[in-house]
Amino acid sequence: MGGMTFSDAESEYTDDTIARQTISRTFETAAARHADSAAQSYKGGVYDRTLTPDVVEPAPPGDYETLTYGELRDIVRNLAAGFRDLGVEAGDRVGIFSHTRMEWAQSDFGVLAAGGAVTTVYASSSPRQVRHLLGDSGAVGVVVENEEMLARVRAVEDDLDVEFVVTMDHVADDDAISLADVYERGRETFDRDTYEGWIDDRDYEDLASLIYTSGTTGKPKGAALSHENFRENVNQCRKRFGPRPDRGGAPAITSETRHLSFLPLAHVLERLAGHFLMFASGAEVCYAESPDTLREDFGLFEPSSATSVPRVYEKLYDAIREQASESPVRERIFEWATDVGRDFHETDDPGFVLRAKRGVADRLVFGQVKDALGGNIDFFISGGGSLSADLCALYHGMDLPILEGYGLTETSPVLTVNPYENPQVGTIGPALPDTELVVDESVASPEQRERHDGDVGELLARGPQVFDGYWELPDATEEAFVEYDGEEWFRTGDVVEIREDGYVRFLERAKQLLTLSTGKNVAPGPIEDAFAASPLVEQAMVVGDSQKFVSAIVVPNFDGVRKWADQEGVDIPDDPDAVCRDDRVYDRIQQEVDDVNENFETYEQIKQFRLVATQFTEDNDLLTPTMKKKRRNILDKFADTVGDMYAE
Repeated sequence: MGGMTFSDAESEYTDDTIARQTISRTFETAAARHADSAAQSYKGGVYDRTLTPDVVEPAPPGDYETLTYGELRDIVRNLAAGFRDLGVEAGDRVGIFSHTRMEWAQSDFGVLAAGGAVTTVYASSSPRQVRHLLGDSGAVGVVVENEEMLARVRAVEDDLDVEFVVTMDHVADDDAISLADVYERGRETFDRDTYEGWIDDRDYEDLASLIYTSGTTGKPKGAALSHENFRENVNQCRKRFGPRPDRGGAPAITSETRHLSFLPLAHVLERLAGHFLMFASGAEVCYAESPDTLREDFGLFEPSSATSVPRVYEKLYDAIREQASESPVRERIFEWATDVGRDFHETDDPGFVLRAKRGVADRLVFGQVKDALGGNIDFFISGGGSLSADLCALYHGMDLPILEGYGLTETSPVLTVNPYENPQVGTIGPALPDTELVVDESVASPEQRERHDGDVGELLARGPQVFDGYWELPDATEEAFVEYDGEEWFRTGDVVEIREDGYVRFLERAKQLLTLSTGKNVAPGPIEDAFAASPLVEQAMVVGDSQKFVSAIVVPNFDGVRKWADQEGVDIPDDPDAVCRDDRVYDRIQQEVDDVNENFETYEQIKQFRLVATQFTEDNDLLTPTMKKKRRNILDKFADTVGDMYAE
């Protein structure tokens, strides 16, 4: 096994944001320090909010309004008192079942200040999933977004111990309580000393939230995360991204930050990076309408940062490329510019010629891209999956750096993330301060160990952000930890390389490694990621476990395919299934597969592939809410297709 350390500058840094406080006390401290500063910005014309117009000003359609920290504090305090009036007591679990929006954040802080803990429910959850998440957690109540989600709760409430249902939007249900009603109950009963007592009675080690795993490997398990887990992770991220003196003028997360929030707050990544960290720092959080309106929302809010999963950066890049390629000339300019940008980023000492080319590329292409994203982006954070190194380099080349990180629900979540000052594309960065990482080399395949110079194996972690266990699942908790060198370590289930410089390279989920019948081990993730910048491939999943060779299920990018067909004068069918059966389309995508194969060993190369018209989405249960592939489901759905590839 091998280990790593972190920098002295980070570990020794402290400021007013870094503290050992519960999340509720953290919010109160930040609200007092930044009372007159912007806290939340929200769009108009999206929701039928019960809080408007009496509690918050309605925003004009297509525009936004802003709440200050002082105004947000008043809402949180009254909601806390209102939840108490509904019967919430210290330690009770309350569900939040909603898309990401300002009321999610307000309800979260309100429940926590009342002494409760929040159980998160993904907006896409079916009645069966709602039953499990609210039932397993023993939730006493649930805050739902709208009538549709209310109906899913009503369908299973006879199986639950839920005592109240609160709605963010107006609904036609007399038994539901509006969030505005909760606020009014709290306004009438609020007592400052009593409120302070609720917060002071919570211990640092107390439960703050149950966040259920995404279910890619079976039934979702509730990760029990404490105030300490979240707060220490906030401290660790602040040490890396705060305004440390040694960072000079590097962009930092401060009270000047404007963060665009669009990932699910039900997921631990946005809950920490776009919520707890931002509010602790006095930043402004702007709520996008949805992941489908990001280009409009970037232009409206002009944020300085955003956190996302790789799939969103892939789709954002596709949109950028499509806009920049409206004519063959513009397409050639765009491709030239991205090549220049990548060369500039990857060159330690660019000379005069490359600098001049970079200036031209910025004027012709990159400046327009940055303007389309609001013109103020300092950096993006990527987590929740593996990002294509080539795509990451393209963003860096456009002066839109993506800082890739890594973590799990069980680690609150951040274990590693690239620093702005020295990002290493293709890695997930070094460990955060106060985080210890080692690898169990026995888990790595011989091929992985041979290919990399650093320590390779399953990543094991220790730190204050690591949870104590799963909710009421002692056996699963025991399996999640392993003893090494006399200490207990959390098993991530991921195979990584820890390089000599301390940076970590993600290789593959240990359970997703394919073992060919030849005995060779193949990591599907890097092969799939290699298609990220392809204009003709939307999605790909590599298969081949127990087979002689590697194959792939490929979903074409139908817009890209039609554009190629128009340029080449190829007449292709309108029906997507017919497109997938067209030999000319197959031959063209074969070229994309050949390009990808060049970067891999012979036994890792895709020997067969089939085109399918069905995208992997959350709606058809082929992606998790955090956009990870549900490989078992995909294999089941396309069993005949996979069988056909190996029939010969």
